[in-house]
Amino acid sequence: MARMVRKQVYITNEQQALLKRRAKALGVPEAEVVRRGIELAGQPGAAFRPDPKAWQELKKDMEKRGKLKVPQTGRTWTREDLYEERLERFSRR
Repeated sequence: MARMVRKQVYITNEQQALLKRRAKALGVPEAEVVRRGIELAGQPGAAFRPDPKAWQELKKDMEKRGKLKVPQTGRTWTREDLYEERLERFSRR
């Protein structure tokens, strides 16, 4: 077994609550959750961490844009019409 080194870290109240919930859900000590997090941080792609606030802002903007009235281009078909036509065409094969 690897030699353990004691570390003291400071975390926010929110992080503490999350740590406690995660440890309880996994049935392991909080220190084990921290060790697993360190291991995960060393894996490729670990640097990507989505920002929940940014996603919420993007979602609000998308919903806002979805409600905009856009002038029609004069087309006579809808997306559903295309899907139906393709389904009919490929189901005959």
